[in-house]
Amino acid sequence: MHTRKPAFAGSWYPGDADGCKRMIRSFLEQNRFAAKISKTAAGGIVPHAGWAFSGELACRVIAHVRGDTAKPDPDVVIVFGMHLPPGTQPVMMTQGAWQTPLGDIEIQEQLAEAVAGQFSCAIETPDNFVPENTIELQLPFVKHFFPDSRVVTIGVPPSQTALELGRFAAKKAAEFNLSAKVIGSTDLTHYGPDFNFTPAGTGPDAYQWVKTQNDRRVIDKMLEMEGPAVIQEGLSNQNACCAGAAAAAIAASKTLGATTGHLVGYSSSYEKNPGSTFVGYGGIVYTR
Repeated sequence: MHTRKPAFAGSWYPGDADGCKRMIRSFLEQNRFAAKISKTAAGGIVPHAGWAFSGELACRVIAHVRGDTAKPDPDVVIVFGMHLPPGTQPVMMTQGAWQTPLGDIEIQEQLAEAVAGQFSCAIETPDNFVPENTIELQLPFVKHFFPDSRVVTIGVPPSQTALELGRFAAKKAAEFNLSAKVIGSTDLTHYGPDFNFTPAGTGPDAYQWVKTQNDRRVIDKMLEMEGPAVIQEGLSNQNACCAGAAAAAIAASKTLGATTGHLVGYSSSYEKNPGSTFVGYGGIVYTR
């Protein structure tokens, strides 16, 4: 099996199996994001900064999406991500596998090829791809919580295409008799002079504005499962860097039967490194 080698292992997250396992255990032992969610999850939204900043929240969401470990792994985990501008093609890898420190994850080629054909996606291969953190950083978590699942990984622009693609991928999985779960990868507001975005100045007041106003608006739309509004928020207020990925995950989760959004937690890089430049992170689970 031809594998795509990781670009961020050893820097944004541990590059070896033992290191990943230790960090995942540490995340699960902490109670900062120990939300109580009893219903069956169809999907979720996770952040994608380095594990030291947002890994605990992403890990918690994906653990909730996994749910009852006594049940079989789903046939496929569909992961949406990538920093793409409006009007660009979706991006996919339709064959091969992703290499992670915890083992390789094969592409579910039947579903991947169906999606790529329907949406004229730009195709990456294990040897020809743009290094991109949004999807890669989730894959060790996917391998840990879904060891027997395959994946379909899709970069999605913030446009109507995201909604159509999310619905199509979930429907096609059902047509192929594939059980599926969904993950959408996005960070929230990128604030500060490094991002040329300082509408509330700098310092603690700026952090409170991001947390209670700018990020809260897009989180509310995510919880309401309003995919078009999430895209509009991201484009208008810079509070979702991968709004298309979030909207696609919402559309796919709805198609899989999800009706309710749950906030697992909110954090930001400001909490670890309070400065003039920081990023917000939200974790959401969608249940049936």
